[in-house]
Amino acid sequence: MLRAGIRYFGLALVVAVTLFWLAAGGDRGWTKTSVAVQKTDEVTGIEYPVIENRFVPGIDALALGSLAGLAIFALSFIPTKKP
Repeated sequence: MLRAGIRYFGLALVVAVTLFWLAAGGDRGWTKTSVAVQKTDEVTGIEYPVIENRFVPGIDALALGSLAGLAIFALSFIPTKKP
């Protein structure tokens, strides 16, 4: 029963990381901590970039979280000695 729980936890971790990555605006590049947003000047109408501090998880965060979940899943298959 414990092994099944570990397997479910590992798979749930992979699903949770994937859903977080998608919900947080997952980027197919590297993780970003700041994003350039285009603003428009009200008087002249000229667009200019403004840097905003925002966390956008990249493919590296998705890969690391999925790898951790799959490692936990794989650990449940290690044989143990029976007493």
